[in-house]
Amino acid sequence: MSFLNAMWQVTVELAPWLLLGSLVAGVLHVVLPPGFVHRRLRGRGGVVKAVLLGVPLPLCSCGVIPAGLGLKRDGASNGAAIGFLASTPQTGVDSVLVSASFLGWPFAVFKVVSALVLGLVAGFWTDAVDPGDEVPEPVAEDAPKRTWRDGLDHGVELIRTIWRWLVVGIVASAAITTFVPAEAFAALSGYGGVIAMLATLVVALPLYVCATASVPIAAALVAGGFPPGAALVFLMAGPATNLATVGAVRRAFGTKTLVVYLVTLGLGSVLLGWAFDFVLVDHIGVAAHHAGAHHAAGLPATAATVVFLAMVAWFALSDLRALWPRPKPVAAPLEMGVEGLTCNGCVRKLEAQLRTLPDVGAVEVSREPGVCRVENADPEAVRDAIRAAGFKPA
Repeated sequence: MSFLNAMWQVTVELAPWLLLGSLVAGVLHVVLPPGFVHRRLRGRGGVVKAVLLGVPLPLCSCGVIPAGLGLKRDGASNGAAIGFLASTPQTGVDSVLVSASFLGWPFAVFKVVSALVLGLVAGFWTDAVDPGDEVPEPVAEDAPKRTWRDGLDHGVELIRTIWRWLVVGIVASAAITTFVPAEAFAALSGYGGVIAMLATLVVALPLYVCATASVPIAAALVAGGFPPGAALVFLMAGPATNLATVGAVRRAFGTKTLVVYLVTLGLGSVLLGWAFDFVLVDHIGVAAHHAGAHHAAGLPATAATVVFLAMVAWFALSDLRALWPRPKPVAAPLEMGVEGLTCNGCVRKLEAQLRTLPDVGAVEVSREPGVCRVENADPEAVRDAIRAAGFKPA
């Protein structure tokens, strides 16, 4: 497989799940009342709820990123968001059923329990190291009701914040797929269980691994002599860690939390793989079945890939335009306070609304403090535009 074909294949596998994760984040943003996540998903109980919410969700490796970041942005503690990010991509109803089909129910159940444990450990440890803001933000009684357009904007904004890391992850994963031979995995079995697990961890950490689509690959390797515990490491650490996820976690939570995340998943997956190999596998066995070849991308996956690539192109163009020097205003603009600006997506939404005013000049919106500056515009028209965008003029 050529490098370009590998990039296309990785993108086709990633795009549907990424858009699904963005959709889930948008739906949660609209359906859950303002302040709900901040009140419920905090502390130890919040970590448990976030992990229990994430384990059954059918979100794959990169699809979980926007959903997890959406929880944090809506007020969840760092521990709850990290617990969600650590546990969700390893499982999901679809992944459990496929694992049971190819590797047997004992393996599938053990993988679910392992994901639950690692999610709780990562969440509790993160809250102990860096819980984030523990003071709930007050929610105004007259806060505007969120619409489905708000949910869509929220989901798109989450992808916008991580699109560069997604591109890096796709390129790196394609490079590994192209230049690391498939026989390298099977050859690891000759070095013993723990060595095979550690080597598998090193390879799986930067690689984009879908928890569902990669089960047939793991089953074929186990059937060919690959240690079941190493396959477990591949299916646990792989989906929860790749360069795109690592970059997103570091950007949203910081280096300290990223270290907690990686150590928990890396060391935890190896320990659980060892426990499965040397404690359980002799008693329960693993029924591995060979997998068929990869199927060609269907129409939905291709359509999702086209949408994702169009979004990346648009984000890249927008970032380039932001680098262009702006003409200095020739007159003092109208300045007005704005309440309700919570993210960069809100800023862009208000700027777009203000630019629709007739004969308007330069428009600038700042989130902290909430203020807009508009050239050549009537104050009342600016107030109406602020309300139309879903915010409150101050």
